[in-house]
Amino acid sequence: MVVVAFTVFAILAVLSGRTVAQSPFGDANAEPAPFNPQMAALMSMLIQPRHTKLGLAGKAENWPLAGYMLKELRQGFAVVSKAVPRFKGLPVPDLADAAMTQPLTLLDFAIKLGYQRQFDEAYESLTKGCNACHATTDHPFIVIKAPDASPFPDQDFAPKR
Repeated sequence: MVVVAFTVFAILAVLSGRTVAQSPFGDANAEPAPFNPQMAALMSMLIQPRHTKLGLAGKAENWPLAGYMLKELRQGFAVVSKAVPRFKGLPVPDLADAAMTQPLTLLDFAIKLGYQRQFDEAYESLTKGCNACHATTDHPFIVIKAPDASPFPDQDFAPKR
């Protein structure tokens, strides 16, 4: 019995050593590979969630959160423009500027003044700008819309009163 227990212990010790040596995460001391994100990844990580949260905050008339999400959305477009300066042969900063500048400016005014109707109109214009950009870059099948419900069950979009 002691021999069996010792044998099992020895096998587990050897296997655990192999697991550490062959970590699926690679060598912790290795130099990181260059990070070259794809446009789709950046849009899914930085732009689409912020667009959604902006819409939900505006719908709830949570103007401080809407203002914050507007700032975050602008910053997201700046990051995307730097990370992927050209997409499908087109300059990303120019695409973003053409599609987003006017709606983002109108959203800023609506948020600062707390005007729901103007917010809704500007948000619709922003969403149309997203879809126009997708069509321009040969992705008309990616259709963005105002959220029907929150995909963020762990966040309350109601304003704090």
